[in-house]
Amino acid sequence: MATPSLFDRDAAVLIVGDVMLDGYASGGVERISPEAPVPVLKHLTHHEVPGGGANVAMNIAALGGKPCLIGLVGEDEEGRRLGAMLETAGVALRLVPVAGRPTTFKLRILAGNHQMLRIDKEVVADPPPPAEQALIRAVGEALPGMRAVVVSDYRKGCLTDRVLAAIIAQARALDIPVIVDPKRHDFSGYAGASFLTPNRAELKAATGIACETDEACREAAALAGAATGAGILLTRSEQGMSLYPVEGEEILLPTEAQEVFDVSGAGDSVVAAFAYSVASGHPVAQAMRLANCVAGLVVAKAGTAIVSEAELVAALDRAHPAAGVSEGDTGWEDAIAVRAAWGRQELRVGFTNGCFDLVHPGHVALLREAARQCDRLIVGLNDDASIARLKGPTRPVQTAAARAEVLSAIRHVDLVVIFSDDTPLALIEALEPDLLVKGSDYTEDAIVGAPFVKARGGTVYRVDLREGHSTSSIIARSKTPPNG
Repeated sequence: MATPSLFDRDAAVLIVGDVMLDGYASGGVERISPEAPVPVLKHLTHHEVPGGGANVAMNIAALGGKPCLIGLVGEDEEGRRLGAMLETAGVALRLVPVAGRPTTFKLRILAGNHQMLRIDKEVVADPPPPAEQALIRAVGEALPGMRAVVVSDYRKGCLTDRVLAAIIAQARALDIPVIVDPKRHDFSGYAGASFLTPNRAELKAATGIACETDEACREAAALAGAATGAGILLTRSEQGMSLYPVEGEEILLPTEAQEVFDVSGAGDSVVAAFAYSVASGHPVAQAMRLANCVAGLVVAKAGTAIVSEAELVAALDRAHPAAGVSEGDTGWEDAIAVRAAWGRQELRVGFTNGCFDLVHPGHVALLREAARQCDRLIVGLNDDASIARLKGPTRPVQTAAARAEVLSAIRHVDLVVIFSDDTPLALIEALEPDLLVKGSDYTEDAIVGAPFVKARGGTVYRVDLREGHSTSSIIARSKTPPNG
């Protein structure tokens, strides 16, 4: 069985903007040149990776998405090498070649892990009118079927006022969200976008407010939001990430980075993960959390880097908090209070339920996938009497307390709540989850609580079951003699 994805792999994302090729020439320094007082680098390695908007596309491809990239390149070897790398990674290309204009190429000279020099080959100017019109035409042709648009602005000339206005207007006409990674000092050109993802320096340049405190960041984001009508997702380096939505309360997340090695391309990775999450249908708060986790991973890598879905899944698994247990009437009250607190934090709360009499790999697979679809997972657990009514007098094998203790030790579970009815409907109505999860052996119309959750705007998710695992078969095998 294929591993379930964190994202919708059918979600296509259009990236429009400045593309470039990032080169890294590495070596060691052992002496000073006799020709001039400069170090002599003994060249050892050279590698190149896509940068700018091309790096956004590479990150979306690594996460499992379907990126399509539009930008300007030169009719040169750098442009051909860049295109080949992108096509190999599965990026659909609509690059516009411009004669006499070089592909933006940044060559970094490294001694060990220290950057000594950067050589830029580029022309920073608006493209000629035919190229500008070709960009607008390419956007119009590519937009249908897209779930999100990323505007990657490095102020290299691709995103003229006409191109930017055309992208936003055409996307809005199709109700496609537009996420902008901004570099302009005047954000008003991004008016009509859904979200901007500046860092503190970029937001300061646009508003004149030094974003050193929470209050200053809030004030600057309010100005940027007023000028654009967009939500502001602000990356704050060691202080984490803040989301200032158009409506609703701000969300503050601490950094996920355990070690900062290189921040090159980190903004590209953030906008890629955020846009792909939005394109996959995740709530904005959850998209932000996935982007924050990706940012923590990418800054621990050298140079312009990407994060794969497997790396992200592993990081989320490591970060998942321990579970708690609520039992009886008082426990329900505590659970409702916890769920309400999660709601105030705009966390997506999932719910699944069962007997979990003898926890086996099938149970763990279901819980793992359920946890991937939400920010916090609650497990409703049948008490002993309800299991006896449902499955007969020989069940359960373990008491509710024992089963709850086992479940609470599983890192995918955030809260265990024991219920005594034959179905969890009353508990679901009390907790009001955003996501209801059951195994694929249930049809949606047979899932208890599905109409209630969907009526509140929530979703129902059915997980493919792992074959060959069931509590009944384990119990039956335990009663069979070894040679019987």
